[in-house]
Amino acid sequence: MSSRPARRRSSASATAETAGARAAKAASLENKRAALGNLTNVAGWRTGRADAKSSSSNSVAYVKKGSSAGLPNVNRKVASATKPTLDRFERAISHHGNALQKENVCCPSVPTLAPHGSWPGLSHDSVSMEDDMLTCNSVESPGPLFLDNAASSVATSLRRCANDKLPVSDNRDTTVSRWRKHCPTPIENDDIFEIETHCKDPELCSTLTCDIYKHLREAETKKRPSPDFLETTQKDIDASMRAVLIDWLVEVTEEYRLVPETLYLTVSYIDRYLSSKEINRDKLQLLGVACLLIAAKYEEICPPQVEELCYITDNTYIKDEVLRMEASILGCLKFEMTAPTGKCFLRRFLHAAQVCHEGPALHLEFLASYITELSLLEYSLLCHVPSLIAASSIFLANFILKPTKNPWNTTLSYHTQYKPSTLRDCVKVLHRLFCFGLGSNLPAIREKYSQHKYKFVAKKYCPPSIPADFFQDASS
Repeated sequence: MSSRPARRRSSASATAETAGARAAKAASLENKRAALGNLTNVAGWRTGRADAKSSSSNSVAYVKKGSSAGLPNVNRKVASATKPTLDRFERAISHHGNALQKENVCCPSVPTLAPHGSWPGLSHDSVSMEDDMLTCNSVESPGPLFLDNAASSVATSLRRCANDKLPVSDNRDTTVSRWRKHCPTPIENDDIFEIETHCKDPELCSTLTCDIYKHLREAETKKRPSPDFLETTQKDIDASMRAVLIDWLVEVTEEYRLVPETLYLTVSYIDRYLSSKEINRDKLQLLGVACLLIAAKYEEICPPQVEELCYITDNTYIKDEVLRMEASILGCLKFEMTAPTGKCFLRRFLHAAQVCHEGPALHLEFLASYITELSLLEYSLLCHVPSLIAASSIFLANFILKPTKNPWNTTLSYHTQYKPSTLRDCVKVLHRLFCFGLGSNLPAIREKYSQHKYKFVAKKYCPPSIPADFFQDASS
């Protein structure tokens, strides 16, 4: 008799799970991105994409890994720590003075404070090394003194010095952080800071960094697209179509939460392919999707499926077409998928820039990343190598954050191997992009960096002009 209710309950639960799965599938289909559509009909495509964006506005926000929100507060007040050693310190001094008085021993000067552990109640974890050094240097000898006449005054003097110079704390991190806070800065802006010498992160490969970036600087000149392929190779595609495609790819990578390197590699593959083979405008989106698939396979742990990429194009292309285009791209590029991008150089240049930067490091990082990403939309910037674009982004980001301060210094010149005069033309183009953009039909990057997780860097004010003195080399 008990088996019938059990079967009834199991069938009811199975029905509920099936209904829930159907509801979840329906919701996911509603949140899918609209297709790019006809590249020539920009206004209609933007309307469809806005509807898709509004339907997916309830998606979970992405939190950047490494946020400082969860870090404990290590700068706790020293006053909150108990000080049980002061009375013991007084009793030890009084006892020592009484013993000397009984033996009639003359004390010519106040003895130097003993190391950690010699005083009762003072441990190695409670007193910092810096405070010992300050105490030893600041306590002066009061001259010949008999403790039988002024033992109490000596104890009072030592107690006052200990109270001022030996704060007791139950948290060693507090004293260490205070020591680092008051220590002098490692360099001045006019000195060259060796990043590799001070780097202790094994993931940065500090011992091989110079060789790695030397190889990347050589490779970026070999694996780069033609700066005039739209005029020489392509006949049915113009710069505005290329910009619309990249703007759409920015939204796709943001939707799937792909790493930035995937976007940069995708654009590199697109430009390198268009530099060699002519295609029609109706195949441009297919090229973008296939390049995104290859870049995701190269960079991502879990790349999107081919069916998903077909769906985001509103099934304009089928799976076989995407795979055939993928094979055509690999053959055209001769399977040379490793190509230096602006993101590769920006990571190292930011490390050098943050050494001398006085403001929040994240603001400089996000602002430089925003400017470098804007450069992907501008066809005219293909005449510059990625390392120069990354260095120019650092220059402009420093200028926006500190308009009255020279944005370049010897440390940046040393690590980027670029002088301010070399960056002039590229910085001016990036400055125009930041101030005016490429039009209202390409808002993906600006909207992306207008979010809280990117510190709203796209909304920062930029002065209308850059002083000419900032582009003068140090030697001149």
